[in-house]
Amino acid sequence: MRFEGIYTPIITPHTEDGSIDKEAFAEVAEFLIEAGVHCIVVGGSTGEYYAQTDEERIEIMNFARELINKRVFLMVGTGATRTEDCVMLAKAAKVAGADFLLVNSPPYAVPTDEENAIHALQIDQAANLPIMLYNYPGRTGTHMGEEYLDRVGRSNNFCGIKESSGDINRVHLLAHDYPNIGLCCGMDDQALEFFAWGARCWVCAGSNFLPKEHLALYEACVLEDDFAKGRRIMSALLPLMRVLEQGGKFVQSVKYGCELTGLHPGPPRLPLQPLTTDEKSKLELVIATLKKDICEILVSN
Repeated sequence: MRFEGIYTPIITPHTEDGSIDKEAFAEVAEFLIEAGVHCIVVGGSTGEYYAQTDEERIEIMNFARELINKRVFLMVGTGATRTEDCVMLAKAAKVAGADFLLVNSPPYAVPTDEENAIHALQIDQAANLPIMLYNYPGRTGTHMGEEYLDRVGRSNNFCGIKESSGDINRVHLLAHDYPNIGLCCGMDDQALEFFAWGARCWVCAGSNFLPKEHLALYEACVLEDDFAKGRRIMSALLPLMRVLEQGGKFVQSVKYGCELTGLHPGPPRLPLQPLTTDEKSKLELVIATLKKDICEILVSN
């Protein structure tokens, strides 16, 4: 199994009272499928899984599978603090018909590599599905180190890793020392570097509202092997990536981007608050500029 393409960690739209808006979720999913993304990821941090009950998470994964109906792949995140909850979610994902699992380190506990590997292997044994690991120490406090990778790599189900540490040396390590675990971009402002080191998959939240622009970078670098064109597209995307990766209001920015696209994301769940008027204006300018610039790049090629 090799992960390839644009994988969109889909937002979870809400009504004004905070409940999940299934009609708006379906609207976003159809928009993504029509745009040509390769996989929809539910239960990720962009989808605000941490603010949902287990019942809601299971309801969403089942609704997504019914909605997608095998038109694109479905990946389900199993992130939770307790191993038992992750195992339960993995089993539920398999019953729901998920194609793949997304497995991160349990937050706050700060397990050792050995403990963290045992955690991941229990999820693997429970579901026996292809797994994309998710290394995001900024959120979990734990790195998936070399001992961890050596241990989980003994199972063929661990066939990819979304690397979101921001450490370019990790990209080098994974590409050179762990070719059995496919490299997937999980740090948007390093996408060009990931592709240069052989990544063929990009899990990008910005594709919720700019799928064609993210697909353009993927296609230039991975399918066309045209890194000159890729650098131009990446340069146009960088202002947005700085907002998303460094702006501090990640989910809110993605949701407002969806709103600008004509979708209906609704507000984030507490404790997050919507963007301010000034933050919205700045994001509007960034998006309008990059869309114009990338359109010109694609027309000129």
